[in-house]
Amino acid sequence: MRALNIASTGMAAQEANVEIISNNIANMRTTGFKRQRAEFQDLLYQSMRQVGASSSDTGTVLPTGVDVGSGVKLVATPRVMSQGTVASTEKTYDVAIKGEGFFQVQLPDGRTAYTRDGSFELDANGQLVTADGYTVLPGITVPTNALSVSISATGGVEATIQGQTAPQALGQIELARFINKSGLEAKGDNLFLETPASGTPLVDNPGAEGFGTTLQSYLEASNVNAVTEISDLIAAQRAYEMNSKVVASADQMLQSTSSMLR
Repeated sequence: MRALNIASTGMAAQEANVEIISNNIANMRTTGFKRQRAEFQDLLYQSMRQVGASSSDTGTVLPTGVDVGSGVKLVATPRVMSQGTVASTEKTYDVAIKGEGFFQVQLPDGRTAYTRDGSFELDANGQLVTADGYTVLPGITVPTNALSVSISATGGVEATIQGQTAPQALGQIELARFINKSGLEAKGDNLFLETPASGTPLVDNPGAEGFGTTLQSYLEASNVNAVTEISDLIAAQRAYEMNSKVVASADQMLQSTSSMLR
């Protein structure tokens, strides 16, 4: 019976939906995390009576047909790249982006990754790095005799040096943005990679046209909304249960048919 297979595709689709929702909920407290959503498409149809076909010798045509679908499939899990809540941390090297853009990070293999997680630290050489020790591009080094460090809204990094009255410029934080942010590949560790779908990055200073600004001693929280995720979880659970009931009903119908043929 075709209903068994159709219902099984529905159960598989909702199982994947629950997995996506559970990942969103698990990352509610992950800095800079962007939630995903599931997108579905219906499968191929078997046409049992073609719409528009001739229904008589006089040339009349069928206004509607008979098409039986094959079920559903998961086709995409795009990320919702909306702004997360920005909260104060009181840490000097924490930086949040308010608006468009990603921080650029150099991976050990030389590739450039992109992140919204601005929880930065200094390594043993005074270089600005991520929590995993990856260099924040284009590379900023804080001298050991720096008394304080300030990061402006436009990404300029300055340090007050012992014995000097004027602040010393240390470098410039640059941001990258993409035509299709949802086309970035999630690498894990709060990092994204460029793909042919995302397009090449556009790099400029914070505050430039089309780019957000930077906030020192702030971090961007996840954009996961607990109420929305729980609501979606309940809907997915109900859809799964309905598909499982279709399987049970189809099984009972097959049993009745089998009994009649004995």
